[in-house]
Amino acid sequence: MQDENSNTPMNDEENDVTIDGTDLDDSVVSEEHAGDTIKKLREKLKIAEKEKIEYLTSLQRERADFVNFKKQQESEKKDLIKFASERLVDDLIPVMQNFDMAFANKEAWEKVDKNWRTGVEYIYNHLKQTLEGNGLTEINPLNEKFDIMRDEALEHVPVESKDKDGIVIEVVQKGYKLNGKVIRPARVKVGEFKN
Repeated sequence: MQDENSNTPMNDEENDVTIDGTDLDDSVVSEEHAGDTIKKLREKLKIAEKEKIEYLTSLQRERADFVNFKKQQESEKKDLIKFASERLVDDLIPVMQNFDMAFANKEAWEKVDKNWRTGVEYIYNHLKQTLEGNGLTEINPLNEKFDIMRDEALEHVPVESKDKDGIVIEVVQKGYKLNGKVIRPARVKVGEFKN
């Protein structure tokens, strides 16, 4: 069999219609079966469109979940990098506090040889700058409102004025934050007003 408009032979399989596993040649399909065939084809088309929508929705949901997963992983990676040095910095804080205690005893510090004092102060400042460069900041809440998230109250001290109630009266030991996270609370004495 040849196509009328061309010299190429027509393949009978191109004109075949398959319904429920039965191959039907469209030239054989009678008019009475044509209505049923079209009805069945429309039903199959509706099912295929419904499946397509379900697959598309599922794919879009999976893509959104993957994008959210990637964002979460990037955020966790940044936090890990940001706080990876926390243990080392926490171990160095007592060294900083020992320097502070040495400098606090002014009388004994002034008796030390000036060249030696200068060298120790240089080492202290270099250590402090290095730690600050890695996100460490001091917490010194003197004369500020006591904050349980930032401070550790060692003692409540009676005060004579109401405006000093709940205010940090003395900082016994400075606290420290690493990239905004409190890693060592400030140890303080808090004013307490009583009538």
